[in-house]
Amino acid sequence: MAWLESKGGVYRIRFRYGGKKHLHALHTTCEREADETLARFETHARLIDQGIIDPPPDGADLGTYLVSGGKLTARPGQVVAPNRPTLRTLFDSYTRDFPREAKEANTWVTEMLHLRNLRKKLDLALLLANVTAQTLQSYIDARSKEAGKGKRKLSRKTIQKEIGTFATIWNRWAVPQGFIPTRLPTVGLNYPKGTGRPPFQTREQVERQIAQQTLSREAQQELWQCLFLTLPEVEEVLAYVRDHSSLPYVYPMFVFAAHTGARISEMRRSLRSDIDFEAKTILVREKKKDTSKRETYRTVPLTPLLEAALRSWFFKHPGGPHTFCGALGRAISIHYAMKVVKQALRASEWRVISGWHCFRHSFISNAVTRGLDQRLIDHWVGHTTEEMRRRYSHLVPKTSQDAIRSLFGAAS
Repeated sequence: MAWLESKGGVYRIRFRYGGKKHLHALHTTCEREADETLARFETHARLIDQGIIDPPPDGADLGTYLVSGGKLTARPGQVVAPNRPTLRTLFDSYTRDFPREAKEANTWVTEMLHLRNLRKKLDLALLLANVTAQTLQSYIDARSKEAGKGKRKLSRKTIQKEIGTFATIWNRWAVPQGFIPTRLPTVGLNYPKGTGRPPFQTREQVERQIAQQTLSREAQQELWQCLFLTLPEVEEVLAYVRDHSSLPYVYPMFVFAAHTGARISEMRRSLRSDIDFEAKTILVREKKKDTSKRETYRTVPLTPLLEAALRSWFFKHPGGPHTFCGALGRAISIHYAMKVVKQALRASEWRVISGWHCFRHSFISNAVTRGLDQRLIDHWVGHTTEEMRRRYSHLVPKTSQDAIRSLFGAAS
């Protein structure tokens, strides 16, 4: 039994053989080519069942053997997995043979960073069959003693992400490729205690904490990363950028971020065709909601200020499909996009804003403060979990005080 599936637009064959599930990456985005390969694959599988083609030998790459009709036991340059594969075999195979087109570029970079740490701490000669929960626990214990940023201990979340990458490689590559039949034993692992992220706070709250305490530079930066702007402050920042920015796309980017709550990656993916001036809506192309699809979508209302900013920008637009681009019409790189905030605000009192995410925080926080329907907020910003909602379930201090006074009355 075999079937096609698409991961990030790249096709692969899923199939059962010997009572187990397997995967064979086709490294193509062409549906017709994928269909032809699947037909050839199924024909050769039937010929093996009929005894016309010999069954695959031990250690052969099953997908390659079936596609080639028994002529190849491995892809060109591919090392056939031995009967007793090790961690080194697994990591090398994944790095070399996994179709990179099936993952976002930044996801692949993060995985390779995690894999580098896994290689340093794990015994690469260890047989996969001998990997246990204690193997993983020893890795967690060793990593928890190492320093992270600012010479602080490595965070619980970082270690969990590394184990998560290990589990992904094991469960979604090692098992389908026939390296080992069982999933990675991650149940019952103990991680170092972590600290909750500080709540989002107004500028006044952050400045008061910094004035009252002797905080390191790193601690101050962490507080500023939790900054959210009140609506008057958002207007003040946008007015400053409008009056001081020299590049025509910068002000529209700031308004877009402030009035939609979009992530910077979503702004970079935005196309001019996503802006519907007639329906007064914006289509946001997202990646985080469903990793099995290349893109999912949500819509956000087009506010009058954002409509005016985008119309003015489109009048000067150099061409090309992207909503925000440079003089040649190419999408702005992620590295440059991150610099735009700092460059636009470096001469103002708002230089404390640490990045585009501040406007997303502010959009959500102000929507919550105004008592808007949580379902609307979730739809606009793409929230899907209760943890995300709780992160923003706070009120501006004055709003909170007004609420409690309405309950108990003002002091006599």
